[in-house]
Amino acid sequence: MESKTRYAEPLQIQLSYNQFVVQKNADSLSQEESLSSPPQGGNCVNWVIGHVNHARGTLAAVLGLRAFDPDKYKRYERGSAPLADPSEALPLDEMLADFQSVQEGIVNAIGSLDDGALDAKAPFSPVGNENETVGSLIAGLVFHESYHLGQTGVLRRLAGKDGAIA
Repeated sequence: MESKTRYAEPLQIQLSYNQFVVQKNADSLSQEESLSSPPQGGNCVNWVIGHVNHARGTLAAVLGLRAFDPDKYKRYERGSAPLADPSEALPLDEMLADFQSVQEGIVNAIGSLDDGALDAKAPFSPVGNENETVGSLIAGLVFHESYHLGQTGVLRRLAGKDGAIA
């Protein structure tokens, strides 16, 4: 994970951990189990991974990469309703393949950025920060991904599976 700036390596490491977490927590989950929602409401594993992929598509675009069709994950956008109808859900194995398909490109692209590129004004800010930089946007998107992938561990247990990460 060679990088041009000391700020890139922690992001690359976090993305590697995220890859590990999603693989472990989704391991052996069926499509039906991925649609199991918490009893008090909230989103299921399927929605969470779809939502992460939606954000990964954004991250890839910020880095100048083409991920998957951006409309593919529109159902999983921020603020979208929990999945109540299984026919609206994408297949879990397909979403995991999409997650993996952009992993190396995102990690490598982050490593290719120098301090000047990271300090440049971001093309947008999801939190309305008028001082958002490319670096702070990338860091925020990686944190967002980590936050949601952590949820998959709890959701895995709520779906009736043993915990996957000791």
